[in-house]
Amino acid sequence: MTVSRRAFLQLSIAGALVPRAPRLLAQGVTDRHVKAQPRSARSGLPFSSRLVDVAPQAGLHMPTIYGPVDHKDYIVEAVGCGCAFFDYDNDGWLDIFLLSGTRRTAPPDTAMNRLYRNNRDGTFTDVTHDAGLGATGWASAVCVGDYNNDGYEDLFSTYYGQNRLYRNNGDGTFTDVTKQAGLTNNPARWGSGCTFVDLDRNGHLDLFVANYTGFDFARVPRPGSAANCQWKGVAVSGGPRGLPTGSHSLYRNNGDGTFTDISDVSGVAEQKENYGMTAIAADLAENGWQTIYLASDSTPSLLFVNSGKTRLEERGVARGVALSDDGMEQAGMGIGVGDYNLDGRLDLFKTHFSDDTNVLYRNDGGGSFTDVTFAAKIGVETRYTGWGVGIVDLDNNGYPDVFVVTGSVYPEVESKFAAYPYKTPRLVFRNLGDGSFEELIEEAGPGVAAAHSSRGCAFGDFDNDGDLDVLIINLNEAPSLLRNDIQGQHCWIKLKLMGVTSNRSAIGARVLVHYGGKTQAQAVLSQSSFYSASDTRLHFGLGDCSLVDVDIFWPSSGKQTLQGIAANRLITVKEGIGVVPNAGWAK
Repeated sequence: MTVSRRAFLQLSIAGALVPRAPRLLAQGVTDRHVKAQPRSARSGLPFSSRLVDVAPQAGLHMPTIYGPVDHKDYIVEAVGCGCAFFDYDNDGWLDIFLLSGTRRTAPPDTAMNRLYRNNRDGTFTDVTHDAGLGATGWASAVCVGDYNNDGYEDLFSTYYGQNRLYRNNGDGTFTDVTKQAGLTNNPARWGSGCTFVDLDRNGHLDLFVANYTGFDFARVPRPGSAANCQWKGVAVSGGPRGLPTGSHSLYRNNGDGTFTDISDVSGVAEQKENYGMTAIAADLAENGWQTIYLASDSTPSLLFVNSGKTRLEERGVARGVALSDDGMEQAGMGIGVGDYNLDGRLDLFKTHFSDDTNVLYRNDGGGSFTDVTFAAKIGVETRYTGWGVGIVDLDNNGYPDVFVVTGSVYPEVESKFAAYPYKTPRLVFRNLGDGSFEELIEEAGPGVAAAHSSRGCAFGDFDNDGDLDVLIINLNEAPSLLRNDIQGQHCWIKLKLMGVTSNRSAIGARVLVHYGGKTQAQAVLSQSSFYSASDTRLHFGLGDCSLVDVDIFWPSSGKQTLQGIAANRLITVKEGIGVVPNAGWAK
């Protein structure tokens, strides 16, 4: 029996909970066995973006090690990790941070996180050891933000084990300050999504950290030994169903380099029946306060609403982003944030497991959402497991598209079911400008059609040529770096924000760009996609418009307006001051 979201809400208010017993009897990951909606006739419209994988030429050769290649005995070997596009040395060019896992037996020497410095000529240099970032283990997620407001972007990374806070020293090196900052997770847990967020608008970045499951190598069932360890009759790694759920943490920034755990007083720790994955924080309600949204695997996703009080209120069901439109749990993986319909509000796109649709949530205002997946024609695709995602304008025509990376978690299945391959293509949903999308694969370039088992991805302009490129984690392969080669003369604008009263990174800022009678909203995010961090320079495609007006809503609650800004350039905006010179921008 299916239950509508409205009926589920009524049950929840009456004190009912999502039934737990069926989870213990079902397969490990939720799939809804949804039939794909029929595809419409092709639009015939040209797509001027072409994505080509240039990772080998760029010097990105080392594989992301994550468990065995041909099988996965444990879920920790299958989930994978994220990556980051960020400018660690403030030279105006995006550098690359890649997380990695390991193997339980005989892990290769290459199994480590890696930092690559941008050489400004399309290539990168591995500076991992000099920078002090060559950690090993089961890394999960990364978020970026200047937690100590010294002008350099810091890194926080979650692990199965001990999470790590890396302070950027400003001289090309990083220091692990986890213990000094009060962020040691003892006992060790399986950290998943994480995001810096200024919840109290005091100019200091707080930190939200999700946890996936209470996984223990010694206690987890072996493949095929329980109902949660089978998929379509094939023995596979068990979980998350059948494993203990995780609980989540919130840390207040004390402004002196340390954090205080406020998980209990904030109410975050109360949400225990949940397998949390990617976390994002943004002003989704347009009220000046940051909301935290947590995509959750095989359990309802969570929305922590912030009204400026110490306690956050979980409102995922009430606001329409916890479940599918028919009231069912989904295998929430990644989150994209953007304004697909140009109404000036931040919409959400959540990726899911195969035999289910990914979901597009339209922001109806006030932080409430409607599932418009089928109306937007996203439901044409149910074949692949989705992970990293972005609502991004790939062709600069002024209408944000959706880019998704995919990959199975079960290498063992394809030998028996060819319809479920382990390596699968990326997806582009091209925005048709009428509230609907058209799926593209081959038409978007060889970097989209190429099959990999991918996980995290990040979006940014690594070559500073005025379009959005894509960095992708591939399990047990080298990463992909998809260079965007746009044909035509569509205009664009980039904005880099520098907080003064707000946090220096301007994490949480909401920006409206007005062009040609359209308005598009974007937000400065610390984490999105799947476990990843994208370029914090906001990129807007503008179509044929050469002038824009800009409204900036700073995290401190101040508003700043710029008028008549010329297109095809980056502008750096300092809070309360205005446009200031760019650091290192070569265009």
